[in-house]
Amino acid sequence: MSIFAQHSERITTGLALVAAVLVIGFIDNFFLMWLFFGAVYLLAFKEAIMLFGVEKDNLLPFAAGLWLIAGVYPYGDDLFVLAGVAYASAVAFNKELPWRDFFPFIYPTAGMLFIFTMYQEYGVLSLLWLLVVVALTDVGAYAVGKSIGKTPFCETSPNKTMEGVVGGVVVATFGGMFAGLGIVDFGVALLISFAVSITSIFGDLFESSLKRAAGVKDSGDILPGHGGVLDRIDGYLFAGVTMLVLLRGLV
Repeated sequence: MSIFAQHSERITTGLALVAAVLVIGFIDNFFLMWLFFGAVYLLAFKEAIMLFGVEKDNLLPFAAGLWLIAGVYPYGDDLFVLAGVAYASAVAFNKELPWRDFFPFIYPTAGMLFIFTMYQEYGVLSLLWLLVVVALTDVGAYAVGKSIGKTPFCETSPNKTMEGVVGGVVVATFGGMFAGLGIVDFGVALLISFAVSITSIFGDLFESSLKRAAGVKDSGDILPGHGGVLDRIDGYLFAGVTMLVLLRGLV
């Protein structure tokens, strides 16, 4: 049986996702990008509610309101901090409010706000750079891990090997460097690609740890062959924060 026949559903979904991302990136319209990221965010937020074991089901409108503000407020990455201040104030006022209910306003909220703000400040090329680094990290880690991987990386993700992780970071660092040259110079592109690649690995591990704690294989089932939205964007949620912080600090 061919590889495509074995993984036809996964491959078809993956190609559809890539096509959608490329079309939206090519159009490069602020409202469309806000709408696209907002849809991704709300779906991921809903999955995070389940993974964190949040019992309340009325948090989604607050997430939607936060994203509405992000469309007009110039520093969207700061909004989750303000959300934290607001929730801490609410907890101080009402001791029965559990901190667990705030977790989805950190993850995936922070990552999505940082990624959207990066688009606003550095343009669609920064998103392409992020996409290249995270994708190459995954592909490189899979290819190297399958071919020579022997040493387990960590208990959180038993399928990952140290050789695969190192291979993925090396491939992503040098491949991502070329993607970043449209924004920064050689040295900065190399450094940021390296840091973003490493961070994306731990973004993947973090989501894996949440799924283990929740006792589920996938964060959802909305993407045939891939699981949930968080299963596809986990690396980007950590990597996007790192890339924006380093771009602001080094450029």
